[in-house]
Amino acid sequence: MNFFKSFLASLLGSFIALGLVAIFFFMGIAALATSLNFEQSGTTWTKENSVLDLDLNTEVRDRSQGYNPLEDLSDFDSGIIGMDKIIGSIKKAKKDENIKGIKLKSGSIGSGWAQAREIRNTLEDFKTSGKFIYSYSDNMSQKGYYVSSVADSIFMNPIGMMQLKGLSSEVLYYEDFQNQYGVKMEVIRHGKYKSAVEPYLQDHMSNENRLQIQSLLDAVWETFRDEVSQSRGIKSASIDELANDLGVNDAEEALAHGIIDGLAYENDFENKIKEALKIDSNEGLNEVYFGDINVKVQEYDKEIDDRIAVIYAQGPIFNTEGSAEIIGKDALNKAFDEILESKKIKAAVLRVDSPGGDALTSEIILNASRAFKGKKPLVVSMGNVAASGGYYISSLADRIFADPMTITGSIGVLAAFPNIRGMTDKIGINAEHVTTHKNAMGYSVFESITKGFKKSTKYSIEKIYNTFKSRVAEGRSLSMETVEEIAQGRVWSGKDAVKNGLVDTLGGLQEAIKSAAKLAELDKYNLVDYPKYEEDFESMILGAFSQAQSKFFQNPLEKYTSEFIELSLMEGIQTRIPYSIKME
Repeated sequence: MNFFKSFLASLLGSFIALGLVAIFFFMGIAALATSLNFEQSGTTWTKENSVLDLDLNTEVRDRSQGYNPLEDLSDFDSGIIGMDKIIGSIKKAKKDENIKGIKLKSGSIGSGWAQAREIRNTLEDFKTSGKFIYSYSDNMSQKGYYVSSVADSIFMNPIGMMQLKGLSSEVLYYEDFQNQYGVKMEVIRHGKYKSAVEPYLQDHMSNENRLQIQSLLDAVWETFRDEVSQSRGIKSASIDELANDLGVNDAEEALAHGIIDGLAYENDFENKIKEALKIDSNEGLNEVYFGDINVKVQEYDKEIDDRIAVIYAQGPIFNTEGSAEIIGKDALNKAFDEILESKKIKAAVLRVDSPGGDALTSEIILNASRAFKGKKPLVVSMGNVAASGGYYISSLADRIFADPMTITGSIGVLAAFPNIRGMTDKIGINAEHVTTHKNAMGYSVFESITKGFKKSTKYSIEKIYNTFKSRVAEGRSLSMETVEEIAQGRVWSGKDAVKNGLVDTLGGLQEAIKSAAKLAELDKYNLVDYPKYEEDFESMILGAFSQAQSKFFQNPLEKYTSEFIELSLMEGIQTRIPYSIKME
């Protein structure tokens, strides 16, 4: 029996080993093929009268994900593309003489508003070369239309749907739910606008919260409306009127009001592109895919030694090592150290897309960035969200750039503690405690927070809030009184943040990079990305599994429950944005 057990174990081990060898063999082949393509690449690989096929109907993040070979061996491609690759492909297409235009699809773009604007601006720059952009969509979201509105011609499926209706935000309140089911959040906060926890304290929206949400929506809509107005030659007042009256509900109405240029099915749309290229409709369309152009056209110039580092800080802030989707102190601090030690890296740009999170981790990261002072320029580029902890880690930079549609500010502090005492009483569970001192127990999920615990937590929150304000005052050269006026947890649009001094100027990542180059007195430079994440075999498996799980187990109520769950899982005092806001 032992013999068979040993034999089977050995056999299983051999199969696993062979499987691993096979996977890494194919990884090596893929890497070699990519390397060969990269080295042999040039501008001659494209054919005459080509177009860049730019399909943005997928999830967009600031930085491209690392290569995961397991996704190639399965059907669980992440479907995520990096804004860095999108912008890179547009710039390369602009320079390629064989590429005459862009075939754009952005109707269902899965980006934030700031990302959408950065992509749109790059497309607008592409048109300065005299090349065309034609856009097509079966259905069109407002954000998708915003990107497409820069195109020379916009076509939609004749029965496609599109609504021009303005922006909205929905906030759920849980006070009655908590009272009924005995599960509630014990909340301590500083800042009257720090409304992440407001839904757990009352059953309606406060005036302060309504004011900040209204201001944010208005600022984003104004940017959308005015830039669409300029691109399409439609009066801003007319766009507002269409949105108010729901004058655009489908492709036919969009055409009637000049929102789009034509109705066509996709094959007819391709014929429109052939007409623009002045080729026969029977000829094939030479399409260049943005993934191919990024691989085959080199950006990195080996003759240039000087570099600018782009440090991507994406996701919530946790007291952890950090990853491509979570900001952790270890990964960012290591990146800061390596950049400062490098003789070739002359400046850095910190790209922040974060709602904030753990207060202590935010302070640790900010303190690490302090080492740049007097040594190398550090410029911040704010993406979709750079609020609370996301603003905290940005505050000492030499210059801060934000998009008009960026959500930032939220200088405030909160702490929330789950309490299930009401539920346990109903189901017959009683927690008893034995202590040496009256406050020894601290916090228990089975009890309401004590006066002593609340006093201690409030003291810590006040201290962190004052520290937060002092960091902002130091970095932005503002008085503490001025910071208090614009703090209190209030969120601001990038446009308003420039007016109140939290941000230096409006601009995207490209403008921030140019600013860093100017501060470092560089004319020519290469870009290098940080942090460097090492993808081990375990993380690759988990990544592929995560994609499979998200495809098969999507919950239609997820968007309503995720914030409640996320807040309940937080540990410690938080410098976090008041809410997760999606503007559609």
